[in-house]
Amino acid sequence: MPHFSARSLERLTSCHPDLQVVFQEVIKDCDCTILEGYRSREAQNNAYTAGRSKLQFPQSKHNQSPSLAVDVAPYPIDWQDIHGFYYFGGLVLGTALNLYKNGQISHRLRWGGDWDQDHDVRDQSFNDLVHFELYKEA
Repeated sequence: MPHFSARSLERLTSCHPDLQVVFQEVIKDCDCTILEGYRSREAQNNAYTAGRSKLQFPQSKHNQSPSLAVDVAPYPIDWQDIHGFYYFGGLVLGTALNLYKNGQISHRLRWGGDWDQDHDVRDQSFNDLVHFELYKEA
């Protein structure tokens, strides 16, 4: 059975409890690695400068403590396997939706492969396929 490394667990603990619940459930069925939870000012601004984020500090959900965003990749990571990231994104969203509907988490989950949440992954201007963030329904 897949399990998180010590490094992934450390990164996950910097995240909101709802994200921890989601990814503790995901890891039961799909091996993955936590790339980043909370991001410092320096890390956020470096991500912005490098084009990996559209937001400067403190505007990202990664910049809150606990973090309302997490970057997660299927493991082992193959950055060329875009289809694998899309499959993983769907698995995570489905898991989170079930947890939300069952009252096990209090937030919904947005994925960086479908920012507008219209289920059309082809209409994104910025793909961040490892990014998952919490939000409250209006």
